[in-house]
Amino acid sequence: MSATRIIKKYPNRRLYDTEDSKYITLDDVKKLVLNGVDFIVKDVKTEEDLTRNILLQIISEQEHDGEPFFSTELLIQIIRSYRDSLQSMAGDYIEKSMQLFVEQQKQFQEAMSSNPLTAMSELTDKNLKMWQEMQNNLFKAAGLKTDNNSK
Repeated sequence: MSATRIIKKYPNRRLYDTEDSKYITLDDVKKLVLNGVDFIVKDVKTEEDLTRNILLQIISEQEHDGEPFFSTELLIQIIRSYRDSLQSMAGDYIEKSMQLFVEQQKQFQEAMSSNPLTAMSELTDKNLKMWQEMQNNLFKAAGLKTDNNSK
């Protein structure tokens, strides 16, 4: 069994899981993501990596079918950031923010099993410090000065 599962995308838009030797749906790919399976989606003819496209398609369907994760305003801001010279920094910032969110969610769930009030207070303080540090680093990378003197 290979470390990274290969999903092939055919011209008829069908997806083929080479590990299980069967055609799969976007919902099946979503389950791979949720189960932490490492995979890559490749165009069967060109070998082009289509993983991002498939993941965006899953997000689009999720946004359409369920409770939206992205507000209209956030989507507008994301689209506007594509024309900005700081596009890659914005992407890095969003990615790190999401990693922080996931990490904090895990810590929160663990802490809530002991003392919920203390856990909330500690988590709030820790989050504030991390957000300030991330914001300061973003400003420094953009060459901007900050008034925040946090350590």
